[in-house]
Amino acid sequence: MIDLRPYRALHSIQLVRETLRRWWGLELAIADSKGYVVDHADGKIFPSQNELCRLALFSKEGFRRCNESIKVVGDRLRTGRGGGPGEAPQAFIHQCHLGFDVVAAPIWAGPELVGFLFTGGSWKELPGAGGRAELLRKVREFAAVETDAAAQHTDDVPRLPEPELERLRDLIAYGAAEITKVLASRTPRPEVAGPVDHPFTDIVGQSQGVRDVIKLLEKIVRSESTVLIHGESGTGKELIARAIHYHGPRAKQPFVVQNCSAFNDNLLESALFGHVRGAFTGAVKDQKGLFEVADNGTFFLDEIGDMSPSLQVKLLRVLQEGTFTPVGGTKPIKVDVRIVAASHKDLQAMVARREFREDLYYRVNVLKVTLPPLRERVADIPVLADHFLRKHWTSRGHGGAVPRLADATLDAMVRYQWPGNIRELENEVERMLVLGGDGPEIGPEVLSTRIRAGGEPVAPRAAPTLTGTLREVMESVESDVILQGLIRTHWNKSQLAKELGISRSYLIQKCTYYGLERKD
Repeated sequence: MIDLRPYRALHSIQLVRETLRRWWGLELAIADSKGYVVDHADGKIFPSQNELCRLALFSKEGFRRCNESIKVVGDRLRTGRGGGPGEAPQAFIHQCHLGFDVVAAPIWAGPELVGFLFTGGSWKELPGAGGRAELLRKVREFAAVETDAAAQHTDDVPRLPEPELERLRDLIAYGAAEITKVLASRTPRPEVAGPVDHPFTDIVGQSQGVRDVIKLLEKIVRSESTVLIHGESGTGKELIARAIHYHGPRAKQPFVVQNCSAFNDNLLESALFGHVRGAFTGAVKDQKGLFEVADNGTFFLDEIGDMSPSLQVKLLRVLQEGTFTPVGGTKPIKVDVRIVAASHKDLQAMVARREFREDLYYRVNVLKVTLPPLRERVADIPVLADHFLRKHWTSRGHGGAVPRLADATLDAMVRYQWPGNIRELENEVERMLVLGGDGPEIGPEVLSTRIRAGGEPVAPRAAPTLTGTLREVMESVESDVILQGLIRTHWNKSQLAKELGISRSYLIQKCTYYGLERKD
């Protein structure tokens, strides 16, 4: 039996997984030839954003029924559904024991079905009253759930009308075809995008700053301590929070996200702690807060620096005592939640200005992860650009070779400062694909004006200057070291890269950034 677990790290499979999560809140999974989910063998369960699926997968009887449904999918594939050996995999739809759609496509190794790629937990349309009653009856056979809660969970199930369902089928078929292609090449270990020497496959980059973050994460995920993530907007704070949760001891429990700058005080308080009926106008029934929803799991509080002083006090109580009181309520509720907080602001400076509570700061700042801005990890720009090119090319349903960036395009991108960081880079790549993705190469003419204007080459410096900002001084010294090294090695960049302890590609990017090109 072929072990399919390494193929989860394929770059194409990562793209499909991320697309499913972003577009529909679904999770991608691989099952072996007998219908056993490979993640389950590692003790990992990743339900889609469907509370009824979560209830099923985390109960003994529900888990058994879910696995029986997946085994039926495997049996159907063996009978020819989804295409046979030598044919391009096709995704087909099967209803699970709760009536949700399971979309699956076969993985072949020669004439043998070795497994299949699948996702589940959605439906085309909301069922009628009879269908809801039958669904509730089935759920109550393995989980205790109230009628009002079940109705809410039913409303939250991802709904995919026929056009969306067809896109989903294409993505699943594409992923299965990619794994089948690698198996056909008889490669014992699939090639992935860049060296994979850590478990956080969603984190893209090879710069020293990224390596430092990964090294820290490998220690943090073993604990359940509170974590504070600091970084500019667009540096990937939520991605890090998800890595902490899904590689930690609470991976099987809920992961809840709330941006503290998204609501005013009253709405945010209700969202965090819930409310009882009659607490305010419009509160017609009791409503659980996100802390209660996240019980036993992880709660990611983004932009915690924007939280008002009054809410900071209530958050401090939850962190200290593990209890809170819903809006309008009198009975405290006890929860066990791991907090991962994030902010683009300097919370320590806010404490000094009395804009953030000092006691709360020390509560959330138990373990701190600082994410470098993109301008400080220039070596990762080509890697990230390629990652986003493949991601958006696939998500748009294109086939064939992914367009490459022209050298002039990449040069301008490397020289740009990227104030919006990785989010800005991804948006720019998507824009370039729309405007210039018809040919095999994307030229600099489709770049945004701000990037072309901000991408002028930096003139080489003959000697360092010790005036100006710290960044200017550091760049002056760095460019001089590289220039003198190039002259000493007769412009042998491979030799100089080895001497400086950096990769040749990173040295080339630095030479481009500083305008250090050999002149005849």
